[in-house]
Amino acid sequence: MPPMCPPMGGMPPMGGCGSCPLGLPGPCPFGKKCCFPKAQINEPAPFFEADVWYNDEFKTIKLSDFKDKWLVLFFYPMDFTFVCPTEICAFSDASDNFAKINTCVVGASTDSKFVHREWALRDRKQGGLAPLKIPLLSDLSQKISKQYGCRINKGPNKGVTYRATYIIDPKGMIRHISINDTPVGRSVDEVMRLVQAFQFTDENGEVCPSNWKPGKKTMKPVAGDPDLKKYFEEENK
Repeated sequence: MPPMCPPMGGMPPMGGCGSCPLGLPGPCPFGKKCCFPKAQINEPAPFFEADVWYNDEFKTIKLSDFKDKWLVLFFYPMDFTFVCPTEICAFSDASDNFAKINTCVVGASTDSKFVHREWALRDRKQGGLAPLKIPLLSDLSQKISKQYGCRINKGPNKGVTYRATYIIDPKGMIRHISINDTPVGRSVDEVMRLVQAFQFTDENGEVCPSNWKPGKKTMKPVAGDPDLKKYFEEENK
């Protein structure tokens, strides 16, 4: 693993049901069902455990591997396609910058881990991903994409996923969800900006206005605050 990510597969099962993202001890209070079966903002991320292709080998990862880290989990429709490699390569190329802000990046689709391997080893000039610096997760059963609400359920693309992005904080809480249709790729810079903004608000208790980037002005969410009045006056001259 690169420096920003914890060892994969090295943590014992959490909680009484063996998969609790909160690490609840003893008998499962949720009746041995997934504690948080659907992805929702400000709720714990649905637990997952799956195979990935990463660093030239197959590994098994789970949500708890990313404890104390920020996690960008992004789903894409299919391997060996068109828009998908542009997104994955962009996330991969930005992985070092994400690492600097304590953030891991994992890509996922409903393809098998073997297909991931073949695609990851193919040169980018031939539509492949090499060199690839992030894990590709195999959701062959489609269980994870169903829990995260991004599986396509009808039409010619049934069984693959939309382009979905989830930002999960170090406590395992989902802070951002975005899902768009398959023809249009995402902006990795915007995902980076969102992580930085959530980190800033958590650390400073202020809020970030539209198009905020590190170093720009923020606001105190207090009605009548003189600094807030000054902010609006300066921004609307």
